[in-house]
Amino acid sequence: MSFGSLVLVINCGSSSLKFSLIASETGTPVLSGLAERLGLDNASMTLKDCHGQKTRVALSEASHVCALKVLFRELTERRWLPVVRAIGHRVAHGGNEFKHSVRLTSEVIEKIRTLSALAPLHNPANLTGIEAAIALLPLVPQVAVFDTAFHQTLPAAAYTYAIPLEYQRRYQVRRYGFHGTSHRYIAGEALSMLELDPENHGILIAHLGNGSSVCAVQNGRSVDTSMGMTPLEGLVMGTRCGDLDFGAAAHIAASTGQSIDALYKMVNNQSGLLGISGLSSDCRTLQDARSQGDKRATLAIDVMVHRLARHLGAHLTSLKRLDALIFTGGIGENSALIRELTLERLGVLGLKLDSHKNQQTCGGRAGVISPQNSPYVAVIPTDEEKMIALDALAICHVQTVNE
Repeated sequence: MSFGSLVLVINCGSSSLKFSLIASETGTPVLSGLAERLGLDNASMTLKDCHGQKTRVALSEASHVCALKVLFRELTERRWLPVVRAIGHRVAHGGNEFKHSVRLTSEVIEKIRTLSALAPLHNPANLTGIEAAIALLPLVPQVAVFDTAFHQTLPAAAYTYAIPLEYQRRYQVRRYGFHGTSHRYIAGEALSMLELDPENHGILIAHLGNGSSVCAVQNGRSVDTSMGMTPLEGLVMGTRCGDLDFGAAAHIAASTGQSIDALYKMVNNQSGLLGISGLSSDCRTLQDARSQGDKRATLAIDVMVHRLARHLGAHLTSLKRLDALIFTGGIGENSALIRELTLERLGVLGLKLDSHKNQQTCGGRAGVISPQNSPYVAVIPTDEEKMIALDALAICHVQTVNE
């Protein structure tokens, strides 16, 4: 199988590496995969081709470099490596420095390293993938696509914390927002799918998954979002608590003797749906348990929906009009129950649901799930890898032309 050109998208986590190889002409993946348990025992990589066939490869070393070597060896054997024209890297935090995706240079890499103080769990892992890919393919142009960049259009009233302003000025303590690549993709898809006026429209986007966030988009620009300086603020997520009274955290610390680091781990890894239910961070597991009368699973879903509806209502005030509410992400795209429970709470906003359409629109399907006498409520599957690939191609093309 041959292609005119390919773009490799890399998303490095602390113990994982997700990738997608995308045909630039069609925007469709020809190979994707996930390397897991990096830094641990029994690290492996699973590859899935365009026909859905999966192959599992054991890694001789549990490192990002080894995973990339295995990937590049696979691309060489398939004769695809010579037509990889660009590599796009997802980077969690761009701080105030990066308002758009950029070509990677030594200067950009050092700025990303400096910003690791704002995202200590994410940026160092992103840098590992970047540096390994550059070492293995130094002649291929590479691009950083920042999760925070789309939200750089937030007004000061939306991104400023009500603490002494010197902390923002001196230490960059402010709200940045995340899932920007997904929100930007969905904003564009909604504009086309719903035939909205590009110069006069308002959209609420609910990206719901293990990590979740709401974004208010006015005329294609992010004007408010639920995540803050880190991905911890906002909605109830798989293992993250979302909004939490700092006084409650201080009380827990005083009562239990836990350190700031221990509490930070607790609110990131042991809270959210997992913490409330005591059962799982997976919404599917909790929905099954809820249907069987499990009280803690029921409470977990109720708290998640309550917080989601409250944030959607609050974010509406940042818009001049409401044309559509879009659900996306693993939960948003596949859980008819979560969408139904959320819309039950949003009737005051004039939003309504067509129950039949809602039940039918799952499993990667896109569609409007509202009746005609309501602002649009729709499901649109997100495709962050495609957005990253498009950015990588555009930036590399522009810079090649200018060189």
